[in-house]
Amino acid sequence: MNSQKYYPTYILIGINVTIYILTSIVGGSWLVTGENVLVQWGQYNLLVFNGFYYQLFTSIFIHASIVHIVGNMLFLLIFGLRGEEMFSLPEYLGIYIVGGLAGNILSLALGPNLLSVGASGAIFSLFGACIIYGRRSVRQSILGALVYAFFLFFINTGEGVNVLAHLGGLAFGLLIGYLIASTRKPHEEYSVKYSYSSMPF
Repeated sequence: MNSQKYYPTYILIGINVTIYILTSIVGGSWLVTGENVLVQWGQYNLLVFNGFYYQLFTSIFIHASIVHIVGNMLFLLIFGLRGEEMFSLPEYLGIYIVGGLAGNILSLALGPNLLSVGASGAIFSLFGACIIYGRRSVRQSILGALVYAFFLFFINTGEGVNVLAHLGGLAFGLLIGYLIASTRKPHEEYSVKYSYSSMPF
C-alpha cells in the first residue's frame, strides 16, 4: 500500500535542490534567485493570464532564496516521509503535484501582479492529507486534525507569504486524504492503525 520503497520524498528533495542549484548558476547568486528566473519559471500571474500556463507547474519547483528552499525541504522531509507510510506512489505524487497546482490556481485570484514561487502549496497538501488520513483511517473524529491543520496554516501567514497557495494546497490535501481513508478496506487500514497512537493531534 505505501510508497516507502520508492523514496519519493528524497527524489523530490533532490529535484528541488538540483533545480535551485541550476537557477543559482543562471541567476548568478546562491543566496537569492535572479528576477529573470522568477519571472520566466515562477508563477507570474500576468504571464499566466496570457497563456504561460506551464508556470502553474514549474513554479512548484522554483524557490526564491536559500532560506526559502531549506525551510520548504525540511517540511517536505517531515510530512513526505509520513506520507510515504500512508499512500501508494500514485496517490503520493497526486497529492503533491495536484495540491501544488490547486494552490497556484487559487493564487490567480490575487491578480496579475502576483509573482509567486515555491513548493509550499504542495507540501501543505501532503500535510493536510496525512493528518486527515491519520484520523479518518482509524475512525476517530477529524475535528482535532482540522484544528491542528488550520493552526499551522495561520502561523505560516505573514508578509510575502502566498496565503492562497497554502490554503489551496491544504484544502486539497484534506479532501483527498479524507476520501482515500474513507475508501480503504478494513485490512488496508490495519497497517497504519498503530502508527498514529503517538501523534499529538
